[in-house]
Amino acid sequence: MISLAIAAAVAGVLMLGCWLVSLRLRDASIVDPMWPAVFVAIAWGLWLSSNEGGGRKLVLTAMVTLWGLRLCIHLTLRKRGEPEDYRYTAMRSRWQPFALWSLAIVFGLQALLATIVSLPIQAVLGAEDNSAVGWLDWLGGAVWAFGLIFESVADRQLARFRATQAHRGEVMDRGLWRYSRHPNYFGDFLVWWGIYLVAGAAGAWWTIIGPAVMTVLLVRVSGVALLERTIGERRPGYADYAARTSAFIPLPPRRSSGSTAQ
Repeated sequence: MISLAIAAAVAGVLMLGCWLVSLRLRDASIVDPMWPAVFVAIAWGLWLSSNEGGGRKLVLTAMVTLWGLRLCIHLTLRKRGEPEDYRYTAMRSRWQPFALWSLAIVFGLQALLATIVSLPIQAVLGAEDNSAVGWLDWLGGAVWAFGLIFESVADRQLARFRATQAHRGEVMDRGLWRYSRHPNYFGDFLVWWGIYLVAGAAGAWWTIIGPAVMTVLLVRVSGVALLERTIGERRPGYADYAARTSAFIPLPPRRSSGSTAQ
């Protein structure tokens, strides 16, 4: 319970501060780069409050930190110089007064979700167990590492594609994006299940709710499903790309009767 309280407090304070900054900037989408940073802060808050160290705790803290900092930096650089994301602008027009609504449905909700998703982190870093790293820890680390590399490569490929003027308005179907329409989200999915395996090695199998919630968010809520609702309108040729490309899990492209997407 102490670990849960620490995680909730860290997430709540950071999201409250982010909300106050968003009011000044009139940009609620700054919450996106803050999301991974919250998990890093939770991990370090739990690490510093822990009475004992240990190999597993050190490994998990490093895993969360590397993932969170990379994604935070990536999203911050992508956000730089850009206006408020269209998703939050649409919410701003529907929910008034948006200043108060955003505290609850954007920043408060993400603080709650971060507290739930971080349950495997809480279980490991808040435990007194100081057992040695075992084979399940290494398996979790391997899944995490593959996911982190997969996510990083996908993000890099998309960033380079978008930076090329000749590709403006076209559909990215190269590299990892040839096999999945959202390979970055698939990599994120692997990262969190890898973290869960480390928690399982510590006996905290009950924390499966954390990666399960993250999976639902990635596939059904704020990830794949949300983007798929409007991307076809913004990217000509996306329908043909979607017809031959797996939405989430990387698979060989299917044959399409339409023309090749750009």
